Parts: sequence; structure tokens; C-alpha cells
Amino acid sequence: MLNENVRPSSIDGIKRLATQIKKVQGVKHAAALDIAAKAASFENFKHARRSLSSQANPTGSKHQLFITIYWRETRPFRQGRETLQIDLAKPLLELCSKFELKMARGLWGRLVAPDHIVHDTVAQSQDFARGEICKAARTLRFMEATGLRPSNDYLAAYPGRDHDNKLPNSDHATDWYDPANGQFVLVDEPYSPAVVSEKRAEWAQQHGWHLQASKWPGIYYPHHCSFFVATDSSSGYDFAALIKKIDSLEAPLLVEDWNGTSVPGHEVFTSPMATTPQDMRRARCKGTIIREASQTTVPYGAFGHERRKPRAKMPIPSHIEAGRIIKSVLASAQKPYSVNQRMDSVRSTLEDWMSSEIRRDELDGPEFFDVYYHDADETGPYAEASKSSEGLIRILDELKAKLSVHYPDCAPLRQQFGKIDTAIKIIRSHIAKRQDR
Repeated sequence: MLNENVRPSSIDGIKRLATQIKKVQGVKHAAALDIAAKAASFENFKHARRSLSSQANPTGSKHQLFITIYWRETRPFRQGRETLQIDLAKPLLELCSKFELKMARGLWGRLVAPDHIVHDTVAQSQDFARGEICKAARTLRFMEATGLRPSNDYLAAYPGRDHDNKLPNSDHATDWYDPANGQFVLVDEPYSPAVVSEKRAEWAQQHGWHLQASKWPGIYYPHHCSFFVATDSSSGYDFAALIKKIDSLEAPLLVEDWNGTSVPGHEVFTSPMATTPQDMRRARCKGTIIREASQTTVPYGAFGHERRKPRAKMPIPSHIEAGRIIKSVLASAQKPYSVNQRMDSVRSTLEDWMSSEIRRDELDGPEFFDVYYHDADETGPYAEASKSSEGLIRILDELKAKLSVHYPDCAPLRQQFGKIDTAIKIIRSHIAKRQDR
């Protein structure tokens, strides 16, 4: 029975009351939250969240973080938004940097405010959205308890930095490091019992690494995968202390324990620290935005991964010529290797543009991929030009001219020109260095 005299004084209290209201009155969750918030003397749940959030942390002991994922189901059609509030002992960017955040499991979304992460890809279901948020919460609790940060030094996972020394039967592995001393730590979460197998024990002994299964159910798939921790023992790192911290973690948040906010539809959620109009715009999930064409550009790509291209179509023969130029540049030995990074990006983009410009029956299969990929011409003007650095500059200028003929001036085209210009600059610097010798 619903106690109408309840006057909640916290966000959690309002949520608990809303759950009771939803069951008793049969209203939607969003409506129940507003009713519960009014019982606490607020205008609605949004007003309660903002008011109580500003009061909840007067001493700075807790720092709120919100994680939001939008979802859409097709059969039957329905859509919604899932948001979870997590209280951290320190601000998120003290746990890891923005760069490191992108490498952390479940935390690959966009930091739209200091207290809010939004995933720009629309999830395929409500359960999947909740699962991803719970995974992010487990990652945060692991980082908070251990002080470890995501590492991009993937070679450190192999003793001697040799791929042949990979941990046997490794699965769902993630790389971490201790910022206090730079110690690399490997976390492995295979579908196996939480017991170090004989083969893996031999690996650890051979390479002088610690390897132990934790009692904590883990990040990737708790209670289905085991959570193993490994690190080089030669540095004297206190591995036992690390395992103790992990073993002491509270039970991981699972989808069946969901206690976040679920809202039907794609109404934008803004966190308490989103205070400016720019913050409000940034909070929108890119996958929910309906893109429209402008005078010079059009959107293309899937929801959550939409990009823009020039509003024009370059004929297939011109795409083939552009591909020949790029392949000749990439195959040439008369340039620094750093040119390849720029030109690889340009050809990938141009192939995407071509794919959106042609019909299925115009190019198919191998013919399509031959335009920008596979081997360069062994003969012809571009092959001849690629035999000298000066020739490379000449055909790169020709590539820019060709693109300018068929595409209007716009930001996507200028971005490609910037990469080509950088490649030319690198080649010119290469020529100057040779002349100074």
C-alpha cells in the first residue's frame, strides 16, 4: 500500500517512492518520478534533481557522475533514454584523463559536461543500453578502488613486448597502469573458472609474472567470466595489495539491479553542471539528431556515426583517377612514411563519398575496391611521377584540382585539402633535408 504521508528528502528517496507510485497507480515511470518529486515539495523530478544535487555535496566528499544512453527498438517500435547517477569519491577527470576515458570499457561515450557522459550511438534495445551503463559503472568502481588507469601501451601486455608471449586463452583483456609508479597491469576476463590453469601458471612462471584470479565477479560479464589480474613481478610491485583492493570491491552492478532513470522517448537529459546553452546543446545524443542537407553538404552514414560530405557527385572516372594518384603516392619510396597516414585517411574518406554517390549497379565487388585500394599502376603518368619527390607534389596538387572541379567549397572538402597540404609540406621538408646534406 502506498503511504501518502511519505515526504522524501533525497533523490534516492524520490526514486523509491516513484517505484511504488508506478506499481500502485499504473503510470509511466517518468510521470511517477514527477509525482514523487511533488510529494517532496518540488515542481517536478528535474527540479528536484537540480536542487538536491546542489545540496548533496557541501563538503566535496562525493562527486556525481551521470551516464546516459538512448535506445530504439523496432519490433514493436519504441524508444527511450536510460540514465544512471553514480557517486564518486573524486571527480571523474581525477580518475583518468579524457584520452584515457576513451579506452575504458563502457566509458567510450562523450564527456558533455564534467559530470555527464553521453553515448552518441543509439542502442538497439533498452536492456542493451542498461547493460552498457552497468558495465561503465563497474569500470568506474574498479578504477576508484584500485587507482589504476587505462593504458594504451598494448605491447606491455606481452612479456618482452613480444606478441608470441601472449597470456594463453586470454579473452576480453584490458590494459591498465598504476600512475604512482607506471606499473603495467593486465586484466583478463575469460569464460573459465576462477582458477589459474596449469598452462597459464607455466606462462606466469616462465616470464616472471604474477597471475591470480580475483574474488570480485568482474567488469565484462560478472558471474559468467572470471576476473584475472597479471603483472610483471620483477619490479617488486605490491601485487597482493592490489588483489586485496579488488577483492574488497562491492558486488558489481547488474542489469537486474537497475536503479537508474528510464524515460520513454528521446527527451534530452542535462546534468546539474550543464549550465550554459552550449552545455545544453552538447548534451544531445548525436544519434538522435535528424541531419538535414545544407547548401554545400549532405549527411551520410549510420545513426550515431553520421558524417557530412560535399553536396555533389564526382563521376566514377574521376574517382578512378583520384584513386590512381593516391595509390601511386602511397607506393612511392620518395617520401617520408608519415605521408601515408594523411593519404590513407584521404582515400578512406573519398571511398566513403563514392559509396554514397553511386548506385548498386554502377560498381560492384572487386571493381569498387580497386578504385582506391589494391596495387598502384606500374606504368603511366602517376607511376612515373611517383619516382621523384617533386613528382609526388605535382600529382597531389593535381588531386586537389580534380576534387575542386567536382565538389563545392565546404568544410568536409577543406578537411581533405588540409591533409593533402600537410602531406605536401612533409615532402617539401624531406626535399630540403636531402639538399642540405
